[in-house]
Amino acid sequence: MSSEKDAAPNMNSLRGFEVIDDIKSQLESVCPQTVSCSDILTIAARDSVVALGGANWTVFLGRRDSLTANQNAANSDLPSPDFDLSTLISAFANKGLSTTDMIALSGAHTIGLSRCSVFQNSIISDTSTKIDSSFAASLQANCSNGVNNSTAPLDTTTPTVFDTKYYQNLMEYKGLLHSDRVLYNNGSADLQVSIYAQNPYQFFTDFITGMIKMGNISVLTGSDGEIRINCRKTN
Repeated sequence: MSSEKDAAPNMNSLRGFEVIDDIKSQLESVCPQTVSCSDILTIAARDSVVALGGANWTVFLGRRDSLTANQNAANSDLPSPDFDLSTLISAFANKGLSTTDMIALSGAHTIGLSRCSVFQNSIISDTSTKIDSSFAASLQANCSNGVNNSTAPLDTTTPTVFDTKYYQNLMEYKGLLHSDRVLYNNGSADLQVSIYAQNPYQFFTDFITGMIKMGNISVLTGSDGEIRINCRKTN
């Protein structure tokens, strides 16, 4: 089976699988084939946000795990860091997510890192968005000498706290990815970015809405799929 882990947007980027494996192993020892890997991932996403100071929400449960994988869909459907605003809006709309959902879910970039190979070229050549010159210089220095495995935080201010600094950074033209910078670029998303920058409650509220909607996309329930014993393979 061609793994979605090996799709271009995920390879050498997506990580933390061993954490899910550990959770699954402990659950299987006390509650065999009861909690799916899909539910574990959804709960872990919520708990990670809470652990880093973000909002809490009730996670709907009862998902089952797929019997297949779709590497082609992962390659085509996951939003690219090079997308412009209209393409981002369309990509999310194709999954039933609104523009508001897209801008709120982009706020997950208040935590995490990106490799130089993902953003280095756009920092140098992107003329369609504005970027703070000193911020750009620091990024170029970090990525110098062709060491593309170096990383930079998506939120340059508080990279391990789930807050609204990401949006404040965008308003200061310190967005790491092109797909970040287009959210505050004299376009239709500017107002929502400025609201989130000043109003954590509104950001958290809309982020929760987006996460719940995203967690309900194409779920398997009832007799569809299975509850995997090992999250790395089908039973």
